[in-house]
Amino acid sequence: MNAPDQPVMRRTPGSSLSRRLIATIIVGGLLFLVLWLMALTALTSLLISAGFCVVVVAASTVSDLVETMLNIIVAIVFGVLAAIAAFFAAIFSNT
Repeated sequence: MNAPDQPVMRRTPGSSLSRRLIATIIVGGLLFLVLWLMALTALTSLLISAGFCVVVVAASTVSDLVETMLNIIVAIVFGVLAAIAAFFAAIFSNT
């Protein structure tokens, strides 16, 4: 199998945040329209949809932070377990 001619480009975290923000603005606008047309006043619908957008963007940002922290903790725990396994392997090796 041949390697690709062009290097693989990774997405930057900034574009990911902007995509999330644009998506939540679109969904928030749709939520505003649905709520306004169905039952609520324009001001109430605007407050609910704005709150929805803020919660989604904040949750996605916090989720990235939590994922990074969990990756750091997992790396530390596995490093300690690997050191313990190497210690016991050195003790019980026959050579």
